[in-house]
Amino acid sequence: MFLMWGGPAVSADLAAGPPAREERGIWAAIAYSSADGKHGFFWGADTRQEATQTALKHCANAGGKSCMPVAVFRNHRHWDDDDSTAFPYDHCGALAVERKAPGQVGNWSAKTAQSARAAEETALKACESGGRNCTVREWVCT
Repeated sequence: MFLMWGGPAVSADLAAGPPAREERGIWAAIAYSSADGKHGFFWGADTRQEATQTALKHCANAGGKSCMPVAVFRNHRHWDDDDSTAFPYDHCGALAVERKAPGQVGNWSAKTAQSARAAEETALKACESGGRNCTVREWVCT
């Protein structure tokens, strides 16, 4: 859909104006179903809700029966995006899961950080607490 303002066509999403202050940034989310080990992720969303809902949908489409958002994060769309909400501008998230036999679900952790490497390392460290053997299942950056 395009709107005309007496000039060139503008897409409807641009005509709505900038996102609310607390929604500034480029959003991503990871969803996980601990009951069956299924996951979903999405990045590049304009809002926190869009990223979360799409990650949940991908998790459910993968067969997840109890999908929940486990990491939601954002990147700066513009460097002056500070919205004073204290919601961090982490660029990446990672999901680490315990290595188990097929069909068995173990410990897991999802963490966000400023880089993929840092997100992976913190997710692995948290998952492996207590001596578990974990691996990064998914990572995503905005």
